[in-house]
Amino acid sequence: MMRLLGVLLVLAAALSAYAAWDAHRVLHQTLQVDVRGAPLEVRPGDTLSGVAAELAGAGVLRAPRRLVWAARLSGREVGIQVGEYELQPGMRANELVDLLAAGRTVLHAMTVVEGWTFGQLRAALAAHPALVVTLDGVDDDELMVRLDMPGEHPEGRFYPDTYLFPRGTTDFAFLERALRTMNAHLASAWERRDVGLPYRNPYEALIMASIIEREARIKTERPQIAGVFIRRLQLGMRLQTDPTVMYGVSPDFRDRLRTVHLRTDTPYNTYTRHGLPPTPIALPGESSLSAAMHPADGDALFFVSRGDGSHHFSATLEEHNRAVARYVLGRREDGN
Repeated sequence: MMRLLGVLLVLAAALSAYAAWDAHRVLHQTLQVDVRGAPLEVRPGDTLSGVAAELAGAGVLRAPRRLVWAARLSGREVGIQVGEYELQPGMRANELVDLLAAGRTVLHAMTVVEGWTFGQLRAALAAHPALVVTLDGVDDDELMVRLDMPGEHPEGRFYPDTYLFPRGTTDFAFLERALRTMNAHLASAWERRDVGLPYRNPYEALIMASIIEREARIKTERPQIAGVFIRRLQLGMRLQTDPTVMYGVSPDFRDRLRTVHLRTDTPYNTYTRHGLPPTPIALPGESSLSAAMHPADGDALFFVSRGDGSHHFSATLEEHNRAVARYVLGRREDGN
C-alpha cells in the first residue's frame, strides 16, 4: 500500500511538473504576427477562450484551449477588457494574455485646434473614425443641458489640445473631457491673473482670450494685443475687432469683411457696441488665456496687420492711420 502511494505521489509530481512545463511552453509560444501593429478588437462579452479561438482561426495562435488552461494554471487573470489592441511581431502568448487583462488598448488621437469654432469641433468629432457618434441631431442647447450647463453657450468652453482615447469612446465623453480640461485651465489662469483687469468673472476673461486667439498669428504678440484691448475697455473705447464682427455674421464666416458688415449691428459687432461680445468667438488656447490674464504694459490703442502675420501697434489714431495706409492700402494698390 505504501509502495502504491509512493508511486502515485511520484506520478502526481511528474504530472504537475509536466503541466507546469507545458503551461510555460504554451504561454511562451511566439504568435504568428506578420504585420507590425496588427489590430485585434475585443468586443463586449468576449472571453479569453473566444479571442484565442479567433486568433487560432486566423493562424496567429496554436492550441487555443491549452492557452486558456495554461493562463489559469499560471495564475494569470483570464478576464479581459474591451477595446482595440495591437499585436506586434515576436509577441509571445503570455504577453498577449497580460495585454488583454491589463486593458492596454490602442489609443487614438484627435487634435482640437486653437482658434476653432465649436461648430468646427463638432464636425471633427463626427468625422473621426475611432469615435462613436451619439450626438447626431442633438442641438447645442440640448448638448449643454446634457453637460450640466443648461442655458450656457458652448463656444469657447472646450480646451484645444491633442487628446488620446481608445476606440469606442463617444463624442459626448470626448466633449466632457475637453470641457473639464478648459474649466481647470481657466480656473488656474484666473487665480493667477494680474490685478486691475476689467473682467467681472472668469467667463469675461475667456471671451477676451477667444478674441486674442482669433486676432493673433504670432504667439509672442498676444500679450501686446491683450494690452490694447484691455486699455480700450478701461477707457470706454469700442474694441473694433474684425473677428467678432465675422462671428456675428456667422460662426462659419470666412469671406472678406465689407463696410456693410461693419455697419450692421449684431451682439458681436464691436464697431457698433461697447464692451465685450456676449460669448467667446472661438476656442482659445493656453497662450491666449495667459495673455488675457497678463496683458503687456504700454500705451498702444491700435494695431493693424502687416500682412505677414505680425502687427504694427500705435498709440495715436494719427500713427494708426499712417500704418493702415502703409500696410492695408499699400497691399490693395499692389493687388494683394
